Amino acid sequence: HSVSRASPNLAFVPACLPPDPVDVEELQRFVSNSKRLFVMTGAGISTESGIPDYRSEGVGLYARTDRRPIQHAEFVRSASARQRYWARNFVGWPQFSSHQPNRAHLILRDWEKLGKLHWLVTQNVDALHAKAGSQRMTELHGCTHRVFCLGCGDQILRSELQDHFEALNPTWKAEAFGVAPDGDVFLTDEQVCDFQVPACRKCGGILKPDVTFFGDTVSREKVDFVHQRLAESDSMLVAGSSMQVYSGYRFALAAQEKQLPIAILNIGPTRLDHFASLKLNSRCGELLPLIV
Repeated sequence: HSVSRASPNLAFVPACLPPDPVDVEELQRFVSNSKRLFVMTGAGISTESGIPDYRSEGVGLYARTDRRPIQHAEFVRSASARQRYWARNFVGWPQFSSHQPNRAHLILRDWEKLGKLHWLVTQNVDALHAKAGSQRMTELHGCTHRVFCLGCGDQILRSELQDHFEALNPTWKAEAFGVAPDGDVFLTDEQVCDFQVPACRKCGGILKPDVTFFGDTVSREKVDFVHQRLAESDSMLVAGSSMQVYSGYRFALAAQEKQLPIAILNIGPTRLDHFASLKLNSRCGELLPLIV
């Protein structure tokens, strides 16, 4: 558990007070009463691992810059958009892929081992739950550690693609300025114009990260699968998400419809605050380890 003893990286975590003992007691009661807990996590669980989120007040990407994530249609339609995306991603990948799980990821993994956590759904694409060892898990928006071909569906590891990038761009160098939540960095158009992007080795098609870009939709099969896991659960915990994105929010609406108790652990307001049984304004990595 060396990771759990490491100091959290709080550069991208909004300011908040330490957990109130009453809050700890209420969450403890909530978790103790749950037999088959359904957990949904968002970017706020990974900020303590040094990965920024989009929406946090003052420290999120939207608050710090005018940058917006790439849209699915733009990536598919425009070769220059793909070149820009992959150049940034290439520079950011060594740092992004080296991020490690924090205490919150490890606690949820432990709850799964104890049989407390029935299913985990993460909206994150950073692979930190997988690195922590979670297995009863769905990566709702995919994972940046996998790449696939839009033409033939062939899959490769993102680390393997990094080698292809290096082989195609042996003299290309770029200084990175800041890192974004999805692993890319800030580069100028001049920096990216000479960057070479490989095509699919099997069919020559377009390579894309195995993630749901903004403007794209999660597959019906995956949504149905998650609804089934929710139907088997008796309560829902949302950790580190404002639930502004509908692809995740729909499961909270389904939980409300089933009259499941819902607890939220998130710094700042969420879309569920008006119908949650419990709302806690604390860091995930600070509060979750206090629950037995």
